[in-house]
Amino acid sequence: MTATKQKWSAEVTEHSDALDLEEHIFESDDARKIATSLKRSAEHSHRRKAEPFQSAMSMLNFYINRAGKNLPAARKKVLEDAKDELRAAFGRPKED
Repeated sequence: MTATKQKWSAEVTEHSDALDLEEHIFESDDARKIATSLKRSAEHSHRRKAEPFQSAMSMLNFYINRAGKNLPAARKKVLEDAKDELRAAFGRPKED
């Protein structure tokens, strides 16, 4: 694979056309901070195609899926917790 094809997902995360993400937000160890930042980005974006909740959750899921098996368990736990925080921030029920 070329370097360009290997890094397309990093490009999406850094330069999403739908959300202006806070730099290095997915590196935070605070699930609530990640959720709050994604919520703020989704609500302020005028380029997103879906509702704010769906856009924010999609970006979070994209990041988790992009990391795949290389994502350490502790990091994945923080990001999965951020999903619950994001649901709470938007007044959505927590999934089991």
